[in-house]
Amino acid sequence: MEAFPLKSLSINEAMKLQFKLVDSITHHFSGDEILTRGDLGVVKGLNQPKTTNKVEKVLAEFFNAEAAMLVRGSGTNAIRLALHGLIGTGKTILVHDAPVYPTTQVSINMLGINLVYANFNDYSSVTETLKANKIDGVLIQVTRQKINDSYDLKGLISHIRSVNEKISIVTDDNYSALKTEGLGSQFGANLSCFSTFKLLGPEGIGCIVGDKVAIEQLKMENYSGGGQVQGHEAIDVLKGMIYAPVSLAISAEISEEVSTRINNQEVDGLEEAFIVNAQSKVIVVKLSNSNAKKVIEAATKFGALPNPVGAESKYEFAPLVYRVSGTFRQADPTAEDTMIRINPNRAGADTIISILKKAMASI
Repeated sequence: MEAFPLKSLSINEAMKLQFKLVDSITHHFSGDEILTRGDLGVVKGLNQPKTTNKVEKVLAEFFNAEAAMLVRGSGTNAIRLALHGLIGTGKTILVHDAPVYPTTQVSINMLGINLVYANFNDYSSVTETLKANKIDGVLIQVTRQKINDSYDLKGLISHIRSVNEKISIVTDDNYSALKTEGLGSQFGANLSCFSTFKLLGPEGIGCIVGDKVAIEQLKMENYSGGGQVQGHEAIDVLKGMIYAPVSLAISAEISEEVSTRINNQEVDGLEEAFIVNAQSKVIVVKLSNSNAKKVIEAATKFGALPNPVGAESKYEFAPLVYRVSGTFRQADPTAEDTMIRINPNRAGADTIISILKKAMASI
């Protein structure tokens, strides 16, 4: 089986991102403001906390964007709002010829958006589909939807722009933000969306980055006090995001080591390992027998997490041993019984291999 995982940042590259974010913070916050929990409510003239407004300016500068917006509802609602604000209801968008992420499909259904499919791995398919259909926008999921996906985000956006320069492009950067070279908006997309919970931040907060006109319109619509991200939550977004790049880069290196050790037959019963983005960058392991459920249950007894919380959230420090993602299972129905996925989270390779050995021996 051949897989094409996204290229992770090196630890040195991740360190530079950490330093860049702290530098951006110092451009917008005084030292006294940094050592607070922020303000609350719909401040006159802003209709949001002053602290949240400043954090959004930090994020816009950090991601080289015109504007940024923190929203409730995590990455899911960030995508929903971006589709609403940029595409609109009853329109038609181009998506990759693969299973759409389930919560994104709900948003598409809610907005009455029609889907047209093209193979994003094949630029000629993209060209033909754009020219043959009346398409109002494009939604690109940055991480892989199928194991053999190989499209490059920067190249794909550039190609779409070469066919239709003004078409609206939204990217779902969940599971890839601060792990890879840049957001879709940094490569020419109109809006990029991701969950800050996946970047060691607070629960339920999403982020939209990109075009100022679209984001300002969404802010105007989000006038309810209960819809605002409060100051202390916005500060927590920055706190988590500062440490996320290096932590995630370490996890990527551990994935490579664990994959190599499994492929060197260090653990009996594990046939082959691949590094894939499903959705996070993880190790997918093909088992010698169709006993994935038993392996997962046994690994939990020896300290592996039984389920994800937020895909590398601040709560997930032990390794995750779990079923492969829903989109992968939809693409290959046998995967539920023949494969497992491993996310190192904050664990080292020795810990993960030890848990796997114990689990396999116990069954």
